[in-house]
Amino acid sequence: MLTDAQAHAAIEAKDRRYDGVFFTGVSSTGIYCRCICSARTPKRENRRFFPSAAAAEGAGFRPCLLCRPELAPGLSPLESKDRLAAAALREIEAGALDERSLEGLARRLKVSDRHLRRAVLAVYGASPVALAQTHRLLLAKRLLRDTDLSMTEVAFAAGFQSLRRFNALFQERYRMSPSRVRAQRGATAATGDSIALRLTSRGAFDAEGAVAFLAARAIAGVETVTGSAYQRSLRLAEGAAPSVVALTFDAGGVTLQCAPEPLGALRPLIARVAQAFDLNTDIAAVDAHLAQDPLMAEEVRLEPGVRLTAGLDPFEIAVRAVIGQQISVAAARTMTGRLCAALGASLSPGLGVERAFPTPESLAQARPETLTGLGLTGRRALTLRALAEAALDPTLFDPADPEATQERLLALPGIGPWTASYIALRALGDHDAFPAGDVVLQTVTGLGEKDLTAAAEPWRPYRGYAVLRLWRRAARLKRSVP
Repeated sequence: MLTDAQAHAAIEAKDRRYDGVFFTGVSSTGIYCRCICSARTPKRENRRFFPSAAAAEGAGFRPCLLCRPELAPGLSPLESKDRLAAAALREIEAGALDERSLEGLARRLKVSDRHLRRAVLAVYGASPVALAQTHRLLLAKRLLRDTDLSMTEVAFAAGFQSLRRFNALFQERYRMSPSRVRAQRGATAATGDSIALRLTSRGAFDAEGAVAFLAARAIAGVETVTGSAYQRSLRLAEGAAPSVVALTFDAGGVTLQCAPEPLGALRPLIARVAQAFDLNTDIAAVDAHLAQDPLMAEEVRLEPGVRLTAGLDPFEIAVRAVIGQQISVAAARTMTGRLCAALGASLSPGLGVERAFPTPESLAQARPETLTGLGLTGRRALTLRALAEAALDPTLFDPADPEATQERLLALPGIGPWTASYIALRALGDHDAFPAGDVVLQTVTGLGEKDLTAAAEPWRPYRGYAVLRLWRRAARLKRSVP
């Protein structure tokens, strides 16, 4: 949380760097706003600052209809010095408390519910339940304004278990009915049964870099890249049929378009996209930290704002990492395409892509000769099957505890420190992942593993960003990169 002086300065400058980092309650109106609100700046004596929208609503403030707090970038885990609170926020934003109790979430995070409640309250100014409730309400408010979903569809897409409960809570909290908000709806960017939602980045977004990363690795039949648009098949929920998700990138963030099936998968999907493209990170703060080190200063100057592009499906990224061991990106893409053609489910015609990425179940059940027949070595086929069997446990890829995930991965045959670190970086979005044994990193820096590890200490907790920058340096020098 910023100091009051910093918050006052951000409001008066309408500084976008702090959009979503805090909210301002205006005592004279009973409304809370983003720091970029275009309304007349409130007098200092009427301002109250809150670390989250939930905290502002808990104090009795209603969201501004002009700046629409529901459109603010989300909070990044990097902004919390409390790892437990950050992990809880990530889970809550993905809908963890929609169907799971607070006690269940606490068990998932391996703490008592009392400890969890205390940690979250200290960082975000609201309890976990209040955070979840506000997140549902703000998403519902956005869907009412920006989509053509019915009232019932809005309620379930936002995570409410009944329309009656949604209507009552919305009226109670915002002192207006959902139908009144719906009356303010403008034209939507979506067509047919799909919806389109704009996900804003905190600070400038390197759209060109994100598109280039996706284009270089696009699997034929599974995903396409056309200009600034990316389209792919994706399972939005366990056991669900593959859907098609479309993303369009620009300097301000990502526009997500899809027909969510089931509706309850929308919230987790929004969270997945925000994490995959690192939208909520204050990238200027990351750059400023790295630029203090002479080894990174020139890289930051040459390419400011490099974000951590990860993946929408952790299992898929892990499979790609195994296949890509010691071969080029192009060769790995070809090999992965063969795997998808052999084991991926076919999609209905007319959806724009042809098939889905294989599930852990389909890969675990694949015969060894099927995999080796695709050109994979026997050793690599064994690793993929072991990985698939491990991934049958949905807790394997845990962004809240990347170290535990790496330990479990290292226990599998054929997965060493480099692969485990790469998976943490690209699948879990671990901002501090650091594959010190990477040959490209050692070559481009001229440092051996021990010296490179020591040199990377000043980069904490952003070593993952430094890795991406060094890989980019290698690319400029035409060296092979992962």
